[in-house]
Amino acid sequence: MSDSVRRSPDRFLVLTGALLGLLAVVAGTFAAHVVPDYLDDHALKTFETAVRYHMYNALATLACAWVWSRWPGRMPLLAGWMFVIGTALFSGCLYILVATGAKWLGMIAPIGGSAMIVGWLLMAIAPFVATKGAPRSTDT
Repeated sequence: MSDSVRRSPDRFLVLTGALLGLLAVVAGTFAAHVVPDYLDDHALKTFETAVRYHMYNALATLACAWVWSRWPGRMPLLAGWMFVIGTALFSGCLYILVATGAKWLGMIAPIGGSAMIVGWLLMAIAPFVATKGAPRSTDT
């Protein structure tokens, strides 16, 4: 990873969100064209849920880049990390559960869901705790 990406949280978040989105589209295509031939309805719905939340988190990570560009600070970057962690733990566990049948992975998925919730909370408070570059109020 180049120094400019490492030093620029908005670029990092855009790169990460775009890669998450790319992988979500690949997984969605796989779900639409390959998976139905091999899975029962319940497993297919589980896979589709994983893909849906995967894409939501990709878009949320991209939104974190916009929030950071508007209200720089730690919160949008931390929110982005929560979305990445949420994707790995929620969608990742569901993908593996469907592929392997390892039911115990279903117990880890709620941790990923919790990470997503924390991500949204951090994004919600980011404009109010920004330490630099916050837009000036037009109220006088």
